[in-house]
Amino acid sequence: MNNTETRILEPGQIAPPTGEIRFLLLPGRDLFARRAERFRVLAPGHPVGEYLGFLALLADAQQEALDRFPPLPLPTPEEQALCRRHGMPLLAVRSWPRNPAWREGLALILRRMAGADVPAAVRETVDGLVSLPENRLEEMADGILSGDLAAAPPRELPFVAAALQVYWVYLATAVGEQAFARLEAGGVCPVCGSHPAAGIVRADGTEQGLRYLSCSLCASQWHMVRIKCSACEATEGIGYYSLEGSNGAIKAESCAGCNTYLKLLYLGKDGAMEATADDLASLALDMLMAEAGKVRGGPNLFLHPGGA
Repeated sequence: MNNTETRILEPGQIAPPTGEIRFLLLPGRDLFARRAERFRVLAPGHPVGEYLGFLALLADAQQEALDRFPPLPLPTPEEQALCRRHGMPLLAVRSWPRNPAWREGLALILRRMAGADVPAAVRETVDGLVSLPENRLEEMADGILSGDLAAAPPRELPFVAAALQVYWVYLATAVGEQAFARLEAGGVCPVCGSHPAAGIVRADGTEQGLRYLSCSLCASQWHMVRIKCSACEATEGIGYYSLEGSNGAIKAESCAGCNTYLKLLYLGKDGAMEATADDLASLALDMLMAEAGKVRGGPNLFLHPGGA
């Protein structure tokens, strides 16, 4: 593992691009199709290629669920204005009244996966989820959204998390970018209040060279200045780590103050990267960070803390 210098520039020394920085980028309605394609590119020959291949099928099912999601009540203009005025996430996971329609999305995902070419263990998990009572599904959802991924068993977590992602992506894209405002806490999603799965250093247009954090739940991306801890917002003691022999497309940004890290994906090195997929495909970097005593600053909802 390579550790580059721990201080490079102060955040204020990074020259902003000409014009106003776009603070929020909502996911496209083709998010899961693009994610599925990326999983399929990453899976062949990968040490966890079988899991990545499974997640490609799951992302296909997510895309179908999103495409067929029924119209739902959205925040009113008054609610939108209130959240913008007070700097609160409009679709906050802890306060937004979760519509039971998310379970309809889960049911569609499970039907799609039941008809896919998957191992027997996956079929058993699908059958078990189909038969679970609604209150148990809601309990797992509550736990996942509160940050307790162990609230769902390892084999069930991906399915429940996938359905929750579809629901929040639907809401975010249905409301539209203009409804959201910056938060005082820069390390949480201004759309839903969740933590980021990874950071992305963009390489296109007016966002070139800017760091955006990618939400682990709704996949919205929000701007945060570079060389600043996404967990505690410290600007001192920031270090960067990468795997020896890599091209530097993925680095772990680590904070000495709070002992957390978050991966950064440099699209200038590989423009095809996708936050959720490439985060999972770079677990070797997580293992090395764990050996160094560092902890993740944000979750990947398909990475169970207890292992498979």
